[in-house]
Amino acid sequence: MPQGREHGRLAGGADTPPEPKPISSFNRDNLLAVSATGVFIILLFAAFYLARSVFIPIAVAFLLNLLLSPFVLRLERLHIPPPVGAAIVLLTALAIFGGAVWSLSGPAADWIARAPQTLDDARDKLRAVREAVRGMEEATREIENAADQSGAVEPMPVVVQGPSITSVFVSGTARALASVAVTLILLYFMLSSGDLFLRKLVKVLPRLQDKKRAVEIVHQAERDISMYLVTITAVNIALGLATGLVLLWFGLPNPFLWGAMATVLNFIPYLGSMTALAIIALISVLTFPTVGQALLPPLVFFGLSSLEGQFLTPMLLGRRLTLNPVVIFIALLVWGWLWGIAGVLIAVPLLAAVKIFCDHLEPLTPVGEFLGRRE
Repeated sequence: MPQGREHGRLAGGADTPPEPKPISSFNRDNLLAVSATGVFIILLFAAFYLARSVFIPIAVAFLLNLLLSPFVLRLERLHIPPPVGAAIVLLTALAIFGGAVWSLSGPAADWIARAPQTLDDARDKLRAVREAVRGMEEATREIENAADQSGAVEPMPVVVQGPSITSVFVSGTARALASVAVTLILLYFMLSSGDLFLRKLVKVLPRLQDKKRAVEIVHQAERDISMYLVTITAVNIALGLATGLVLLWFGLPNPFLWGAMATVLNFIPYLGSMTALAIIALISVLTFPTVGQALLPPLVFFGLSSLEGQFLTPMLLGRRLTLNPVVIFIALLVWGWLWGIAGVLIAVPLLAAVKIFCDHLEPLTPVGEFLGRRE
């Protein structure tokens, strides 16, 4: 009988039960790696929140660089140096954006000036709803009075003296202008640097095969991300123009102001179109005397946004670049909590950039698959 089998038998001839195996060092290493990754993610989000005044300009400049870099590359093919091409592209973009803001500033200022009267008109038209709410408030107040102790001493009101509206506005405007200036300066250096970081990456990689693979991955990821951002921006501008023309045809005041609003809000999937729909419905109720007339503009806008979200954008981008709706909603919540309105606006473009980058790196392809929508 072999020695191993002879050693494994008991005195009565039965085999000894196998001893439980201890936890391997491999499993312990995995547990430590997962724990370290979790701690790193928590610390990273804490840094994003505490240093948001630093990270927001970096993130915005990164996305704008991916959006505008194809135009700088086209100018470079025309033998225009990247620093000069970056200046031309950046100044052209600022001129277009400034012209749009200037053309819409008049209607926006007029609407803000008429906002009190507009709100009064809205209250008058929604009088029935107000009466119902007032009745509920009176009933609630009577219940509270009945449950109140007659001998209770009312506490003295405490007034907290806060900063004035003027000081808050001035400080907020100064911070916003500083962030815009930092973003523009950083964006210019990113556009003018060209493939500087890629050349540095190729230089530090040891093997020629790794250098070729890195160049292929970076170029393909940049092309896909730029194509996504350009397509989404063009689609949102087209939706805003169509919305402005439709509202102009229906006779709503300041139609292209609401079209520009629809363009900006459409960068926020689902929530942005719902917000634009609610605002257009409110303006329509204040403009038209009958319910039937007031329903037509928001219904047409709902049709346009549905056509864009369900057919146009997926057809242009393809299912490969379509994101998971659940992940989109979580990203909106997380980045909105971290960075406020700026985080909500850039959450989905950042998510798309992360997905495209993961799709091109083999170790991260499961993450890209999880972020995508295709089955």
